[in-house]
Amino acid sequence: MFVLGVDPGLTRCGYGIVTRSADAAIPFKACLAGVIETSPRDDLAVRLGQLASDIDSILDEEHPDVVVVEKIFFQNNVRTAISVAQASGVILASASRRGIAVRQYTPNEVKNAVVGHGGATKIQVQEMIMNLCGLDEIPKPPDVADALALAICSLTSARLDAAIAAVQS
Repeated sequence: MFVLGVDPGLTRCGYGIVTRSADAAIPFKACLAGVIETSPRDDLAVRLGQLASDIDSILDEEHPDVVVVEKIFFQNNVRTAISVAQASGVILASASRRGIAVRQYTPNEVKNAVVGHGGATKIQVQEMIMNLCGLDEIPKPPDVADALALAICSLTSARLDAAIAAVQS
């Protein structure tokens, strides 16, 4: 399974494609990772259009089986939550138009799947992604590590879901 994780954001949107590794010592392979950036000086519609175009290009070139997007969560900053929700909507729509399966996980679900507890710090997530994917350095910026973590969360959850379904049938 080829999974695209996306940490949605309007100024910085992290993305990462992960698959399972054939190497038992390194369980996952990061196939592609990066960040899409838009300028806060540009009009909102221009920024969303750029994000849509860049996501469309990734989907058309890489053909992931699943797109995983972080569920929107905010405590204090409503303006940030709205722009993240707009970016998330663009990504979900791009995947849906192509018939690609979409999954969403909360930050705590991702941290729990990758680090083992939902209260993990950004640096703990980055270090664990480096180890799980056999990377030479910590993925930066944190948006990239978060995107890779989303993909890994989906891969581990899919395997668990399949095991539970096998037991129940």
